[in-house]
Amino acid sequence: MLPTVSPFDSRSLGRAFSAPEERETGGNPICQKVMTELQLSQRRKQVLRIVIQEYVENAQPVGSQSIAKKYDLGVSAATIRNDLAALEKAGLLTHPHTSAGRIPTDGGYRYFVANLMAHTDLPSHERHMIRHQFHQARREIDQWLRLSTAVLAKASTGAALATSPRSISNRVKHLELIGIQDTVVLLVLVLATGTLKQQLITLEQPIFQEELSRASNQLNVEIAGATAVDLPEKLEGFTGFTREVGELVLNTLLQSEEQITDRVYRHGLAQVLAEPEFTDGPQVSRIVQVFEQRTLLQEIYDDVMELSDVQVMIAGEGRFGDMQDISLVLSRYGVPDRVSGLLGVVGPMRMPYGRTVGAVRYVATLLNELMHQLYGPSR
Repeated sequence: MLPTVSPFDSRSLGRAFSAPEERETGGNPICQKVMTELQLSQRRKQVLRIVIQEYVENAQPVGSQSIAKKYDLGVSAATIRNDLAALEKAGLLTHPHTSAGRIPTDGGYRYFVANLMAHTDLPSHERHMIRHQFHQARREIDQWLRLSTAVLAKASTGAALATSPRSISNRVKHLELIGIQDTVVLLVLVLATGTLKQQLITLEQPIFQEELSRASNQLNVEIAGATAVDLPEKLEGFTGFTREVGELVLNTLLQSEEQITDRVYRHGLAQVLAEPEFTDGPQVSRIVQVFEQRTLLQEIYDDVMELSDVQVMIAGEGRFGDMQDISLVLSRYGVPDRVSGLLGVVGPMRMPYGRTVGAVRYVATLLNELMHQLYGPSR
């Protein structure tokens, strides 16, 4: 008997399958286990793919007779029936009742995503339309993320979510010192994120604007692009008033990093709740909890942020009991070493994975481009 797919342990959430583009799974340890221990014949792979595609489209168990009539596999319905039984024995299919039809298990979906999913790019006309929508939007993060979730919900028929970008470490872009009164100076600090910080400085003795401009120019030369970690060393050569301004800049950076808050953008929950999987109370409660619970999203965020490319998380991967029968397709976006956020789709396990992966990957790519425009390239 072939074993079922093992659940992920508590450390492997972030290593959920990197969705392939018509390729083998590569380095994922669970995928390798499936590849090693589930040696399926080409026909059984084809039968599994057909069952998943048909079930995703129709939400009805799939039987051998319907497969034999619709697909020319070159074998009888009885042979296909044996293949379905073997796939069920392997833990990839199950049957919900006495009906002869089968439906995929979470292990079946994982095997499909890791090994059988076809090319995932969205059609070119859809990509063109989505890019045009982004070009029409105002160059504001709020507008980009609202549009991202709306586009993803429409393209995937799932519920989309996105977190606001989290600055990995704020950097100094520019500063100015402006004399307001004889002994009052306004420090204007612009961070790389575009955030503007202003602070009044009270002097013991008046300083002319020419000297203020000289001090700000000296500081700009030395500390532009610096983080709170970089600043202490860069300020070592400064003394007096210029050093005091540099220390104010350092304190401002530290305070701004402590005040980071994440906003979650959501779209499309109603269309997911219309799916047959969510006709009863407990199922509805589960997906609403995943969609709305910030602590759960934070746990997912922390793991996915360490990875690249699109990640597919099926039935909680053995870590989140509230996510049974639910899948997430997630990607990080942003600028490496500068800023990052989370983007993705939540829906039933009966999800069109190829299309959803393609949509998430493409929108994340557009957000990456936009974040580079705003924050500049990575170091």
